[in-house]
Amino acid sequence: MDDQSQDEATWFDAETSTFGDRVTGAREAANMAQPELAKRLGVKVKTIRAWENDQSEPRANKLGKLAGILGVSMMWLLAGQGEGLDGPDVAEPLGEDMEKLLIDLRQMRQEQASLAERMGRIEKRLRAALGGT
Repeated sequence: MDDQSQDEATWFDAETSTFGDRVTGAREAANMAQPELAKRLGVKVKTIRAWENDQSEPRANKLGKLAGILGVSMMWLLAGQGEGLDGPDVAEPLGEDMEKLLIDLRQMRQEQASLAERMGRIEKRLRAALGGT
């Protein structure tokens, strides 16, 4: 397999991207803004943002509709396998510094999602302590 074929095989696959990365990439490839996608799916824009930021994932019925609207398979959205986006036309190898930056960014995204969950739990406890305000 040549370098370009290898790059295309791993473009948005499970090892190089997250569910949110694939949703964002497919939405952008479809030239669709978050509000338009939200309207077509019957969800709020913040729901689309949460999916794209890997803070949540859609239920099965929304996942199927999402895949259909974006023109990709559900398996590609979930696992980076099956019918998805074509790889880039020209893939330049990333330098070691860029790879490290991408790894740092992914770790920060995971930490952010974890903090968001923690903040939600704390907010829920505070609401309960304040009498359900």
